[in-house]
This record gives sequence, C-alpha cells and structure tokens, in this order.
Amino acid sequence: MITILTHYWSELVQGLGYTLLSSLIALIFSTMIGTMFAIFEVLPNRLMRVIGRVYIEIFRNIPLLVIAMFFYVIIPLYVAKIDGFTAGTIGLTIYTSSFIAETVRAGIQSVDPGQMEGARANGMTYWQAMSKIVLPQAFKIVIPPLGNQFINLVKNSSVLAFVAGFDLMYQANSIASLSLDTINSYMVVGGFYLVITLPLSYYMRHLEKQLAK
Repeated sequence: MITILTHYWSELVQGLGYTLLSSLIALIFSTMIGTMFAIFEVLPNRLMRVIGRVYIEIFRNIPLLVIAMFFYVIIPLYVAKIDGFTAGTIGLTIYTSSFIAETVRAGIQSVDPGQMEGARANGMTYWQAMSKIVLPQAFKIVIPPLGNQFINLVKNSSVLAFVAGFDLMYQANSIASLSLDTINSYMVVGGFYLVITLPLSYYMRHLEKQLAK
C-alpha cells in the first residue's frame, strides 16, 4: 500500500479532487432540485403533484449507472458533446435529487399544517409561508436522513469510473491495471473514501445533536 501511495500519489490526488468536485456540485444542485420537486408534491395543484411524483418515481427506480450512461452515450450522439465527468455528475445529481425530494417531502408533511394556515392567515403568500415557516422546520426534522443521502452521494460518485470521469475509482482501476496489485490499489482508494465520509458522518451526528437541544 505504501508503494501504491508513493508511486501513484499524483493520480490519487487528482482522483480525490474530481471526486470532491463532483460530489460538491451534485450536493448543491440535487438539494435544490430535490427541494423543488418535494414542494411540487405538496402543492394544491394536482398537475404539479403528478409532475413531482413522476419525476421521483422514475429517477429513484432507475439505476444510477443507467442514468449516467444515458448522459454519457445518448446525449452526445443527439444533443451536445459532454465529457465523462459532466455526464457522471449530471446523472449523480438527478439520481440523488429524487431521494432528497422524497426525504424533504416527508419533512414538509410532518410539520403541523397549522403552521401554514397561521402564516396564510397573517397575510403571507403560499410561497412566503413555505420558504420562511415550513421549510426551515422541515429541514431540521430531516437532517439525519439527509446526512445519510449526502454520504451516499459521495460513495455513489464512483459511478464516474464507468464514464471516464477521472474520479478515485477510475484511478483505482487504472493503478490496478498498471501495478498489477489489485487488492492494495482498491484498499488505498477505500482509505481515501473513508477520509471523505467519516468526517462528514461525524459532523452530521454533531449537527443532529445540536439541533436536538
């Protein structure tokens, strides 16, 4: 393992950088998209509820690799040229957003309906009440499952290896084929994933305890 680290340090650091960048981009946009579709699911408008439900059910039940390959193979053929990193990140964002949408939807519906009614009675519009009253409480409720989704997102970023995304898993495959040391190559990369996910896991636990006070 020490030999792998010393000989392929630059490749591993590059893979770590791509993994972190993809995860960060997917985290931001999947949270935004997921929250939007969660709101769609609880709107009074039936059409919007159907749109939200269809989006979630489709992308939550299609394997992440299939979504990533769609953007890596189909989109460049018929729409626009995109590289593997972009295709994988888009796929990761869409896939994760469907799970976040369901989590946030559950959080919204767990907030007392009287909160929305009281806000509307005091002159707030529906969107003002949702953004300033309901959503802050909903996010506080769903911090634990959201934290799990964020950790899963980092691990799921390994899908970039299948679309030439130059992430940690891509580098692991490359190093294993060059060094002919498969076991140690993947153990080293597993260690890099732990360096990312363990602090995130401990932080989410700390945040959960702080919000519970």
